[in-house]
Amino acid sequence: MGEETKSKPQDLPQSEAEWRARLPSTVFAVLRRHATEPPGSSPLNFEKRAGLYRCAGCGAPLFSSTAKYESGSGWPSFYAPIAEDALGMSEDRRFFMRRTEVHCARCGGHLGHVFDDGPPPTGLRYCINGLALSFEPASGNTASNA
Repeated sequence: MGEETKSKPQDLPQSEAEWRARLPSTVFAVLRRHATEPPGSSPLNFEKRAGLYRCAGCGAPLFSSTAKYESGSGWPSFYAPIAEDALGMSEDRRFFMRRTEVHCARCGGHLGHVFDDGPPPTGLRYCINGLALSFEPASGNTASNA
C-alpha cells in the first residue's frame, strides 16, 4: 500500500467552482462547506478491513485502519493520524461551542473534529465525516467485513 498522494499539488482545484465541479455535492458540502453528515450514515463506520483512509478531496493519506476504533459516536473514529503532518487543526467556535476542527493538511478540506476522550495510546478521538474519506484496502484484502 503506497503512502503517496493521488494527485499533485498543481492538480488541485484553486477555486470554489473547481472544487464543486470535481466533488459530489455531499462531499463538497462536508469538505468545503464544513457540513456534518448524519451520525451512523457512513458505510465506513462498519469498515473492518486493513487499509488506508485518504482525503476524499485530494487523496492525501490521513489515517491507517490500525488506528481506527469503534467510538459509538456515529462517525468513523481514529486515535491517531497516519503522520503528524497529515492533519491541520483550527479552533471552531460555531454553535456556541469551542472545539478543535481537523482538516486535511494538503488541501484544507474539513474532516471533522478531535476530542480528548479517546482510547490509549493517545487519548484522542478523531471524529471524522465518512464523506471526507476514501478507503483503500491493503493489497490482497478485498473482502468487506461490513
